[in-house]
Amino acid sequence: MRGGKDIWRKLGTESVHPRSARLDRLGIERIVALLQTEDRRVLEALRKARPAIVRAAKLFQETYVSGGICFLFGAGTSGRLAVLEAAELPPTFGTDPRRVVAVIAGGRSAVFRAREGAEDRGDDGAHAAAKARKNDLAIGVSASSVTPFVRGALEEARRRGARSVLVTASRSPGTARFADVVVTLDVGPEVVAGSTRLKAGTATKLALNQITTSALASAGKVFGPWMIDLRAGSEKLRDRALRIVAAACGLPAEDARRLLARSRGELRTAILMGRAGVRYAEARRRLDDAKGDLRKALEGSGRR
Repeated sequence: MRGGKDIWRKLGTESVHPRSARLDRLGIERIVALLQTEDRRVLEALRKARPAIVRAAKLFQETYVSGGICFLFGAGTSGRLAVLEAAELPPTFGTDPRRVVAVIAGGRSAVFRAREGAEDRGDDGAHAAAKARKNDLAIGVSASSVTPFVRGALEEARRRGARSVLVTASRSPGTARFADVVVTLDVGPEVVAGSTRLKAGTATKLALNQITTSALASAGKVFGPWMIDLRAGSEKLRDRALRIVAAACGLPAEDARRLLARSRGELRTAILMGRAGVRYAEARRRLDDAKGDLRKALEGSGRR
């Protein structure tokens, strides 16, 4: 790492919080109060980072719509947040797991047990990004911004023509060399110095939520407030699918249940059938013509 050990001393994520000097003597009630006070800084940091979050979301949307792959790279807490984000998109938005891929330093076992040394291997990051191509997007998640694994991944992805985003809580010099967009979440020093699973982790989770949700919602993965590509793999989700069709079509539950059955369980097809009054084959034809965009398919029928 360029700059040796001095680079760590200069990072905001490694700074000591002025109110933590006697943290071990504050007692649980005062520690909780301090943590909650500090967590308020998360939303302000996100507000300041909004322009960069919007740019990152536009890159994510463009990549997904064009058929590219969105990679997320991280180590430690940042890597686990990347894995969590990628894992939660298919059940919510019906995304193909091969289209949003998370890679954590140290491999899958690092999700459950810390493998801290893995973050120092920049070559591993470069190897992990070897599949990136011109139409892809690489999102690096690194609270410190200097994690070798993440930098190696972003540099390699960019070398291969992919666009790149860095989500960090401590921007350092030279980030423009490997990231087209830098989302800087300035939450200040942690109550436990260097423990970025706290404010930095919370801000990162929210930023990733905002990037993916705004991108996929704008790409037609929702209709109004409703998930229309959710995978109804549990009793709760099957009930949710029924309620969505009923609400979107203004139908009683039993009518919505029959509509779902006729649509083979496809929510967007069921909604189009219910709102436009067409059969399954015609609904599928209209959706195919609209490239899956339910709103456009409804516009063609005179309903929105």
